[in-house]
Amino acid sequence: MSIEFIGFISNNNSSETVVREGPVLNPTHIETVAKAHENAGFDRALLAFHSTSPDALQVAQHVLSHTERLNVLIAQRPGFTAPTLLARQFAVLDQFSRGRVALHVITGGNATELRQDGNTLDDKDERYARTSEFLDVLKLEWSSDTPFSYNGKYYRVENGFSQVKPYRPEGIRVYFGGASDAAIDVAGKHADTFALWGESYAQVRDVTSRVHNAAVRQGRPTPRFSLSVRPIIAPTEKQAWEKAEEILARATALQDKTGYRKPADGHATAGARRLLALADQGSRIDKRLWTEIAKLTGANSNTTALVGTPEQVAEVFGDYYDLGISHFLIRGFDPLIDAIEYGRELIPLTRELIAKRQAVRGEAAE
Repeated sequence: MSIEFIGFISNNNSSETVVREGPVLNPTHIETVAKAHENAGFDRALLAFHSTSPDALQVAQHVLSHTERLNVLIAQRPGFTAPTLLARQFAVLDQFSRGRVALHVITGGNATELRQDGNTLDDKDERYARTSEFLDVLKLEWSSDTPFSYNGKYYRVENGFSQVKPYRPEGIRVYFGGASDAAIDVAGKHADTFALWGESYAQVRDVTSRVHNAAVRQGRPTPRFSLSVRPIIAPTEKQAWEKAEEILARATALQDKTGYRKPADGHATAGARRLLALADQGSRIDKRLWTEIAKLTGANSNTTALVGTPEQVAEVFGDYYDLGISHFLIRGFDPLIDAIEYGRELIPLTRELIAKRQAVRGEAAE
């Protein structure tokens, strides 16, 4: 089972510990971080979606035009662009980039935020039902050699057809996230890769088992699995934990300026609730999973960290690999510097460690 490292390209230089300076959409930052990811050995990078942020599809176009090998993972929300149109937009970009595009489907758990884009479905299960129909139509647009019709509750298409198809015969990979039962059911039907936040070993076993069972019910192979986590690395374990405490202190002091704080309405998605439940168990889980930033911010994004030396964090990635994780979405609290450091220290060590495990077991890399 091959592994993949996914980075994160923000629209500007900011994080829980870095206060943005300059424009919200900073082309120089985007270009610099994209090239840093490519040079660091990342396989792809995520472009995130939010109801108030620059459009990830257009940012991805810019990233692809300034890189040669780096793949992109473009987050999009069903319900705001017609699936036939989005399918053609992705297919065109996939053709221009020679197959460097993947779709990350985010249904969205915060109804208040979703209404900023005009959403009218406050029931989360109903939004996931809409997502499933959206992906039905999207895949038909990508794959149908003849015009097709679709008659669903949320989408109706008559004689839909796209002259442009994805670059590769197998199409464009669909990544999918969500922790509720409704989300798991949709993942079983549609996901090529299922994305988890940085969770405990026990939680990973639970979620991957649920997704596997959902795929079996649909007669599909089990998706690949991705884990999102924030590595905090240093030459010694003591220095790594000191670095983590410094990050926590800075994030706490800068909450009003960065905007990374617990939602005022107490809102938490199912995934966030899982991370907060983990934080209630303690600040350090399993070998070196650290929950303090998740607790501080309400876990409103991937905010759990792995703390240690590069060798120690690589060992934990090996543990997750043994649990079925093959994709690691990693980003730091200092976006550019951390991406470079991961490429120098963490990524090659992890690839080497997992390759050795594969060789001992006689496993193929693919």
